This record gives sequence, structure tokens and C-alpha cells, in this order.
Amino acid sequence: MTAEETYNLMQDNPDNLYRTLLKELGRYVYVIVFNKLRSCGTDEDVEECVSDVFAELFIAVEDGYAQDVKKLAGTIAKRRAVDYYRKLSASGRNTVSVDDEEFPELADQFDVENISESREIRYILLREINSLGEPDSTILMQKFYYKKTSAEIAKTVRMTASSVRSRCTRAMERLRASLSAIGITR
Repeated sequence: MTAEETYNLMQDNPDNLYRTLLKELGRYVYVIVFNKLRSCGTDEDVEECVSDVFAELFIAVEDGYAQDVKKLAGTIAKRRAVDYYRKLSASGRNTVSVDDEEFPELADQFDVENISESREIRYILLREINSLGEPDSTILMQKFYYKKTSAEIAKTVRMTASSVRSRCTRAMERLRASLSAIGITR
């Protein structure tokens, strides 16, 4: 929404402007706020922050400070969400100690060592797949990450399905060799 459209709507009917802003920017603002507060806030905290964002946005629009309303909404949403995050994190709300006797199942389910090891293995695997070069890396990614058939992959890489299967087999052999050379034998 441009500044001129905003001004015209404001002159015609301010309530209509507010409804239009909520309709056009509601999801956008909600996503920004939710992404900042999801680790420490409740749904009510997110909704309260979104309401504060729109209150501040409406005031800015009424005062004529809005040249690009979407950009202004995004900036206000980020700043408000960061303020809420700091406030909620400082108060210690919605945090649970995994050492608490009340929640022993949380401590058992969260294994940092295994999580970090699996991330490292995925990183190494992706690096080794990319080192195979084209079209082998594309074929393997499409086949095993995106679960595409040889015929679907063939359209992407402009080969026949039988060529894709052959290249996939040879690429897998090269990948196994490179992974075993660095000590990964799963």
C-alpha cells in the first residue's frame, strides 16, 4: 500500500483504513512477532505484541509518517517483538529447568551430544554430495532428499531415466568411498 493510497483511505474512512491494514499486513506482522517470541512467549504474548504493533502503526499512519506502510509495519513488528522477547526472557517466564524433578522425561529426551553429532554428519554428507559435481550431486539430492523418481529427475537434468539410474549408482559408490575415507561408515 502506497503513501497516497493510505492517505486517501484515511481521508475517506479511517475505520476502513484500519481494516485494510489488518487484512493486508496481519499475517506478515504475526509471522515476524511469532518467530521472535516462539521460544519464550505464549500465544497470548504473541497476540498482545501484534496488537501493540498495529496500535503503533495506526498512530504512525494517522500522523502521516508512513511512506511505505509494509516496511514500517515490519520495522515496528521487529522492534516490538525484540522488546517483548527481552522482557519475557528477563522475567524467566515459560522456561523449564531440565534438572527439575518434576520433568525428568524432558532431560531424558534431550541429548545434546546425539543432536550435534547428527547435524555434523548431515553437514559432512551434504558437503561430500556437492563435491561429486554436476549432475551427480543434483541426482542424489533429488533422489534421496526429495524422493523423486528417476523419470522425474531425468526431466530436471535432461537425461534419460536409465542414464539417471546409472549415474546414481556410480555416484553412490563414489560417495561411499569418500565417506569411508573420512571415517563415516554407516
